[in-house]
Amino acid sequence: MTTHDPSSTVHRSREVERQVTGRSTSDGAGVRLTRVLTQDLQRRLDPFLLLDGFRSDDPDDYMAAGRIRHRNSGGHEGGVSAGGVQWMTAASGVVHSEMPEQENGAMQGFQLWLNLPACDKMRAPTYRDIPATEISVFTDAEGVRVEVIAGESRGVASAVSKRVTEPVFLDLEFPAGRRYVASLPAGHNAFAYVYEGALRIGDRDVQIAEGGTGILTMNPAVDGVVLTATEPSRALLLAGAPLGEPIVQYGPFVMNTAAEIWQAIEDAAAGRLGAVSARNLAAREEIQ
Repeated sequence: MTTHDPSSTVHRSREVERQVTGRSTSDGAGVRLTRVLTQDLQRRLDPFLLLDGFRSDDPDDYMAAGRIRHRNSGGHEGGVSAGGVQWMTAASGVVHSEMPEQENGAMQGFQLWLNLPACDKMRAPTYRDIPATEISVFTDAEGVRVEVIAGESRGVASAVSKRVTEPVFLDLEFPAGRRYVASLPAGHNAFAYVYEGALRIGDRDVQIAEGGTGILTMNPAVDGVVLTATEPSRALLLAGAPLGEPIVQYGPFVMNTAAEIWQAIEDAAAGRLGAVSARNLAAREEIQ
């Protein structure tokens, strides 16, 4: 970990366009989740499709704490421990399972779906485990700890970059009363999710409480965002270049047309996704 002086100047901060509260739900296996980004926000927050948060002290519940064991039909198998990232590109289709392995009585983590451009949707799937030791982390002069999961911030680059959508994904930890100034590309859609504490965002100081999301304005004259913690806080800041393409989703399938969705369903039923059988699809495996 290194300490950085602010090297990023934001002349005018993005503001909060809209506040959203996460919705409690569960996945097919009964895992309790907070659905932060829902389908009705996919157009506004293009290229982001979904953000789920999960957190529990119950050993019967589903992993930033704990561990997840991953296996998929492409032959990839691995585990993600606390502070690590699992980056999977489903592309033309993959069947995968994730099993929690709780550590020290706690689990906390997030699942983010980022859309692919139409030209990449039928490419071969890829998978990568990134341990905590390979995540770029720094602490700025105000004492804010920054994990750069994707993209870059203050000149610090992550282990992950993606063409076209060029996502920025920061996990921020604030002492009380401290602020973080983040430059963001003017054309990126962006939002901040507060999962501990509370933040004030922008020059208007709109407060986002724990469990809340602030969707940030888009303005070519604005070059970033200012986030200020009113108490010890943690938040995700996400931004990405919109694709501007049609989004058609049916369960875990995301394509550009209804015809492509029906073809994906037919391929899954015929066992053509990752060379798995329809019987396996009926099990606890999930298609993304």
